[in-house]
Amino acid sequence: MATVREQEAFLRAFHAAHPAVTVRAMAHGRADDGRSSYEIFRDRVAACERVLDLGCGDGMLLELLAEQGRPADGALAGVDLSAEELALARCRPGVGRADLRAGRAQQLPFEDGRFDGCVSHMALMLMGDAERVAAEVARVLAPGGTLAVALGGGAAGDEAYAAFLRVARPLFVAAPADQRIPSLGDRRLRSREGFDAVFGPAGFGPARWETVRIDLTGPLERVWATVGGFYDLGPLDPAVTAELRARFEREAAALARPDGRIPCAMRVHIATAVRSDALGGAYRHGGEE
Repeated sequence: MATVREQEAFLRAFHAAHPAVTVRAMAHGRADDGRSSYEIFRDRVAACERVLDLGCGDGMLLELLAEQGRPADGALAGVDLSAEELALARCRPGVGRADLRAGRAQQLPFEDGRFDGCVSHMALMLMGDAERVAAEVARVLAPGGTLAVALGGGAAGDEAYAAFLRVARPLFVAAPADQRIPSLGDRRLRSREGFDAVFGPAGFGPARWETVRIDLTGPLERVWATVGGFYDLGPLDPAVTAELRARFEREAAALARPDGRIPCAMRVHIATAVRSDALGGAYRHGGEE
């Protein structure tokens, strides 16, 4: 089992080599109501004045939040492990006013009760020591503050995403140990019951849980950019990656619509929880490991 520090070292290295990978994979996707997953999260905290983006990446969500208007500099903040992602975030319109910091979710560099909203788009599920993350989020949220997170829910339907998993998993399993990624995150956060088991003791009420289908249909090149962003591809030998892509493209071609676009969709679990008046957990005021 990989340590939290080993997990974080892998994520730093991956995002240094592939900055903005999550945005390239998901920004073009749309839910049934026409919104992207980023726009859904923007709207979840529209009423919040001070919002933290946990695992903010290249700042796509922060840019959308900035467009809503906030009362002062520093009302928006972002924290991420990757200096390369943060450098891209600082270049986005409106994000220059945000308080962007390199840091860990297990030891947030912000004071108690600073925010009334916290969002995390496809990042929380990668974080180790989940109880400490929950306690830190509760610490920096004011009572009544809103937490909204997006968690990957796998393929939606037997389309290109599912086809990729069919051809990729045997290659991932067969890869030598030095070409496999460390275990990432906490599987409990993939279900409502597990999420509540982690965040309830930290001082959050039961999560509102919603599963949304995100349509990622597009030309083959763009669909590959979506599925090819998997962390598991990072350490693979380039020849194995090329073989995987060739296999996937053959599978995807058989799915192509008359206009040439490849149907592709994934499920995203959206969990929203409110921080109660009383904090639980062992890290109410931060602390060292």
